[in-house]
Amino acid sequence: MLSIYNTLTGKKEPFHSLQPKTVRMYVCGVTVYDYCHIGHARSALVFDVIRRYLEFSDYQVEFVKNFTDVDDKIIKRANERGVSCETITAEFIEAYYQDMGKLGVRRATNEPKATEHMAEIIELVSSLIQKGLAYPVDGDVYFQVEKYRDYGRLSKRKLEDLQAGARVDVDERKRHPMDFALWKGSKPGEPSWESPWGPGRPGWHIECSAMAMRHLGETFDIHGGGMDLIFPHHENEIAQSCGATGKEFARYWIHNGFVQINQEKMSKSLGNFFTIREIFEKSKWPEDETGEMLRYFLLGTHYRSPLDFSDKSIEEAKTALNGFYDLLVKRLAEPEERTTADKGLMEAIERCRAAFREAMDDDLNTSVAIAELQRLKSDVNKLLSLGLSTEARKIARSEFRSLGASLGLLQLDAWQFVDKPRSGGVAVGLTDSEGRGMVSELSDEQIEQQIAERLDAKKKKNFAQADEIRKSLASRGIVIEDKPDGTSRWKR
Repeated sequence: MLSIYNTLTGKKEPFHSLQPKTVRMYVCGVTVYDYCHIGHARSALVFDVIRRYLEFSDYQVEFVKNFTDVDDKIIKRANERGVSCETITAEFIEAYYQDMGKLGVRRATNEPKATEHMAEIIELVSSLIQKGLAYPVDGDVYFQVEKYRDYGRLSKRKLEDLQAGARVDVDERKRHPMDFALWKGSKPGEPSWESPWGPGRPGWHIECSAMAMRHLGETFDIHGGGMDLIFPHHENEIAQSCGATGKEFARYWIHNGFVQINQEKMSKSLGNFFTIREIFEKSKWPEDETGEMLRYFLLGTHYRSPLDFSDKSIEEAKTALNGFYDLLVKRLAEPEERTTADKGLMEAIERCRAAFREAMDDDLNTSVAIAELQRLKSDVNKLLSLGLSTEARKIARSEFRSLGASLGLLQLDAWQFVDKPRSGGVAVGLTDSEGRGMVSELSDEQIEQQIAERLDAKKKKNFAQADEIRKSLASRGIVIEDKPDGTSRWKR
């Protein structure tokens, strides 16, 4: 039976859908103002595989993944380019589909946009005001966190600790520093919609609650996203949704781990930030093979664990896939009359099928599931030397394709069987032999941002974080000199 680690309860639990053999799942999608990066790729693949495996297990899956198409970053990008927000979002939604298509990520059942759900958003905000959980002020509307007594149950944080340690916008109009915006009054040059509180636009958190409930109902089975969304986004979703309906919002909360570069979280400020299309552009392999190599690599680690990106890992994925496709498109495709090992093949398949399901049923452990496919590959290669009939070979190929399909792997009909890229060099070309990011020189703006983060960490007496930032900059040739007045200067 399938069990899933539920962030809400902090433990693995048997999965029981609200409706027999039907799963309703919502995953937070991207804010469409830029190209997707490798972290987006991991999250998309994780939930694509969850959906695939549920369908493999005979569930009907209603999968909703949104686009955030109104946001400060979108407005900023539109103003910089002198175009409308709609132009920006249309461009990057199309880019999203192109990138995800290369990775074999299937489109969701529904992919709603925030701008198409203003009526539902306004209705939900109005309900929260009526229930005394939110309050309008000068055209804005805030959720009052103190009125929701279970605030913090997803992230396991206490409100008093959050107030002391979290970075929040200073706004004297708030009744509590952690109150968050449900509706933002319009400012010059921003898109806006009419509301009972004046023209404006929704806050980030309210849109997901409104869209999830519109398409999946007030309570549904699975809500997912990256670990960075646990707080504040998903915490706030729970507060406003449960506060409005008095019902549980999502029954299982699933979060995937970060992608790291040389054991550092990928981020623009650190300069170790790679988009999906950069990886494909730099790859020496055909597009379909690059997509499968990335997919194999990303699924080779359990979805909740951090994942370290390097060219070495991609090359290892290529080598492993060479072995699978050598078997699938070469050896198993050859005709054979001998039947010596046919019975042994069926036994190996049954063993693999049971072990594969056991791994996936244990919190969707793709790394163990892939290891079981590798073990079956080894078994079949040995059995081929003893003699497998043409029909047995067809059965073996079908089994690899079937189990692989639940992971989105082993579906290609052709493969280049070489150990090194065609034009030499490394497979992708984004990291060196030790896994360090081979990135362009940090800009002055990026350095200043890290200096500011370091000074802030020192003010909060988080000296470990401050030292890590200093070391990170030093590794990139940036020397920091602390001045007596508490400020810092730097040089390359």
